[in-house]
Amino acid sequence: MTERREPTYVYSEKQVAEKSGIARLFIDTRTRLNQNVDQADNLLVKRFYNLDHNTYLEGALPAKYKELMGLVASACLRCDDCINYHVIQSYRLGVTRAEQEEAINVALVVGGSIVIPHLRRAYALLTELYA
Repeated sequence: MTERREPTYVYSEKQVAEKSGIARLFIDTRTRLNQNVDQADNLLVKRFYNLDHNTYLEGALPAKYKELMGLVASACLRCDDCINYHVIQSYRLGVTRAEQEEAINVALVVGGSIVIPHLRRAYALLTELYA
């Protein structure tokens, strides 16, 4: 079995939040809402969060590729929170804007024109992060 380990981030969440208002709002809201979930102390939710966390660790596939795959899936599923999360995580891992845009292009082809409104919002976040 392939060894899994935490990825090495180029940027911290704090640095991302300082660079982008969109990212700051997302991170602050996500943190606050996760505190509500944590207070529920739900074993099944904890197990799912653990599975999610471990899926994106470095392994046979680099974490940055996994985040880009998450971005594509999130855009196809039209989940703006998920898109923001994966754009931010990809940025933190040193993924270039061109790489993120290419991943979004894949989502557009797979998901069709319904992805366009979500693509617009993703581009707004990319513009702030890569300014």
